[in-house]
Amino acid sequence: MIDAKKIDSTCSETEHSQTALHAAIWRIASDLRGSIDGWDFRQYFLGILFYRIISENLNSYVNDTKREAGELNYDYAALSDNEAESERNLILKEKGFFIRPSKLFRNVRKRAANFINLNETLEKVFNNVEESAQNRANMKGLFEFFNLNSNKINAAAAQRKEKLVKLLVTIDDLPIGNYDDISIDLFGDVYEYLMSMYDANAGRFNGEYFTPSKVSELLARIAVVGKTKVNKVYDPTCGSGSLLLKFAKVMGEDNIRGGYYGQEINITTYNLCRINMLLHGVNYDIAHGDTLINPHHQGAEPFEVIVSNPPYSIKWDGNSNPLLVNDIRFSPAGALAPKSRADMAFVMHTLSWLAKNGTAAIILHPSVMYRNGAEQKIRKYLIDNNYVDAVIQLPTDLFYGTTISVCILVLKKKSSIAKFYLSTP
Repeated sequence: MIDAKKIDSTCSETEHSQTALHAAIWRIASDLRGSIDGWDFRQYFLGILFYRIISENLNSYVNDTKREAGELNYDYAALSDNEAESERNLILKEKGFFIRPSKLFRNVRKRAANFINLNETLEKVFNNVEESAQNRANMKGLFEFFNLNSNKINAAAAQRKEKLVKLLVTIDDLPIGNYDDISIDLFGDVYEYLMSMYDANAGRFNGEYFTPSKVSELLARIAVVGKTKVNKVYDPTCGSGSLLLKFAKVMGEDNIRGGYYGQEINITTYNLCRINMLLHGVNYDIAHGDTLINPHHQGAEPFEVIVSNPPYSIKWDGNSNPLLVNDIRFSPAGALAPKSRADMAFVMHTLSWLAKNGTAAIILHPSVMYRNGAEQKIRKYLIDNNYVDAVIQLPTDLFYGTTISVCILVLKKKSSIAKFYLSTP
């Protein structure tokens, strides 16, 4: 049974955290308005925020470990780089990456004004982080979207340094607290808010609507009803990873035995997802690419839990691609989703990779439930084979920047529940 009160209890805390964070971001953007274009500001902001959090995450881990062992005054950030080398193997084993004390965010931020070429200093730090994680393929390219040598921030080196110093200082003041205790998907929320500041489509990007925290939690709870442990969770359109990470909160990290899997086509949100997974210290396998055309994890064991919020009514190759016509993910329904609307293609992909004892919860636009043509044929296939466990209508105004109402399609390979339609007031 889903406890609605438990979900609601987190909403006020989430809204308070978001309001404070958004106000701080707005102040920074206003201060730098005119000197950094909107898109470039987003990239710089996210890159430096990531740098701050991985630094604090690593520093806290080492300090906590040492203090639990009795070294009560231990402070990793205060060590010399040579002294810290003795901790390298321990840190790499647990965190997967290594940062020398002198290159931690707080130490670089203190000395930022003294660096002649601050952008080069930061670039070396980021390269060293990636190089330290050479055994972790998922760390590769995490800083690629953050071009520290871009003339767009300012062609003059002195002015570029001034802007970078200001970003370091202001991001150091952001009210984010302990990353593990944050009630929102921090990077997903920041990305969405930054988009809303500069994009006329607000929370929408190429058919994508970023999933609010309370909707993410609802999907997670629906997908694990009656379960205390699950093998693996999967999101074929994982965005910044908020849906996947809700399972750590709902079930506890130790109860997700096989880890977190996902795929994302947008390179920026793909990197944000990897950052989120890395910082939460969970076992993950996140791939970059088009789930419908080039799906990863094909050889993997079917997934016991699948959740997704696929982009609404985007175009895809459909029946113009003979490989898709004969693809075992789509062919059982006897029809392909129309080229103008890939919604049902995501549904069929999800069903194909769902374990026999699994549950899938997918956010869809309600029109998917009544449109004619190929989509009607696919719906008939789902119903005739008793794959539809429930269709849950959600209220309007849940998603940032749009009034659309959505529904949740719940699928099971062997549904024991009669087909019904549940409307939420």
